[in-house]
Amino acid sequence: MIIDGRDKALLALLATNSRASTAELARELGMSRTTVSSRMERLEKRGVISGYTIRYSEDYDRGRIQAHVMISADPKQANNIATALKRNPAIRALHAINGSHDMLAIVNAESTHDLDQVLDSIGNTEGIHNTRSSIILSTKFKR
Repeated sequence: MIIDGRDKALLALLATNSRASTAELARELGMSRTTVSSRMERLEKRGVISGYTIRYSEDYDRGRIQAHVMISADPKQANNIATALKRNPAIRALHAINGSHDMLAIVNAESTHDLDQVLDSIGNTEGIHNTRSSIILSTKFKR
């Protein structure tokens, strides 16, 4: 899939603010609104852009409990585990990884009590052997 420099610049702006208007994007990129709109549509059709999302403010994010949960699991159960964990909205992402663990779950909870419930839910999922959690104390930077 070929993505030119203008597409990359457009993607970078959208990554910073996915709610930016076509007019704002066009002004930043020095393109017409029609060109920006066409490029976005083409990137969506090609699957480069699969959706638009929000990013929490630092103040809001700071009040939540975030954790990385390393998961050791039965490899034959990986698809079932992913399906089960995807149902929990507190689990923001699940990655397959190498090393001493098989998966890494990114968890975002309202409180330590909620985090405890999420961790219990993960640990009780069929096919998961054990977990190791690390609570994120602060974020030094985020892209």
